[in-house]
Amino acid sequence: MSQQPFVDFQNVWLAYNDELLAENHFAVEDINLQVKQGEFIAIVGPSGCGKSTFMKLTTGLKMPSKGRILVDNQPVTGPLKISGMAFQASSLLPWRTTLDNVLLPLEIVEPYRSNFKQKKPEYAERARKLLATVGLAGYENQFPWQLSGGMQQRASICRALIHEPKMLLLDEPFGALDAFTREELWCILRDLWTEQKFNVILVTHDLRESVFLADTVYVMSKSPGRFVVKREIDLPRPRDLEITYTPEFTNIVHELRGHIGAMRKTGTAINQ
Repeated sequence: MSQQPFVDFQNVWLAYNDELLAENHFAVEDINLQVKQGEFIAIVGPSGCGKSTFMKLTTGLKMPSKGRILVDNQPVTGPLKISGMAFQASSLLPWRTTLDNVLLPLEIVEPYRSNFKQKKPEYAERARKLLATVGLAGYENQFPWQLSGGMQQRASICRALIHEPKMLLLDEPFGALDAFTREELWCILRDLWTEQKFNVILVTHDLRESVFLADTVYVMSKSPGRFVVKREIDLPRPRDLEITYTPEFTNIVHELRGHIGAMRKTGTAINQ
């Protein structure tokens, strides 16, 4: 692993507009965070604590009011092309087939966009292989309304990965799914990450999900959001679902729940 952090937040604060900045009213404050190359991190915390704001800062959709952010050794000055994103709503375009939905980033992101027409057969083959890895072989020509919620979310993850990004950002990606489908998708994500070792930043309310998938879990405080707990997950990899029934796993989940519960009661931060 490279010594240089892949994501580097240096004393980052964000107020959503100049008025709030003048009043010192910040959505997130004093974020210092270094994510190693290929690391899988999860961010948990109470609703409205700034988890999604953190994602927008990481991808360059929002610029910090103070501090600076480096991703892959480059200052973030605008939307990043090296990241892929998936959200709780799969947001597949209803008039496009599964295959065409997955191909969408290649139609709009350079360097693919310029030669999309010439290379479409090659790109379609890449999309088919990716769909097969998540169990969607044979569904390439189906429309979103013909797929279950879990299938739509798999297609959404394929779409986020088709341009081979260095970083995948996931904002509550499995939140709307039933427990069985959610766990199935955990395993699919685990396998894709193990094989390709891209960086992952997962925002989730599900503590079990964070402990099962991540190398490191960060707990955010109530608004204004800042990281108050960093918990390295020292469970061996590869992890399978059986591990979620072990005392070691359950103890970590309870520990994280205790941190969040304490913040809810007092509204104050807990030191690491």
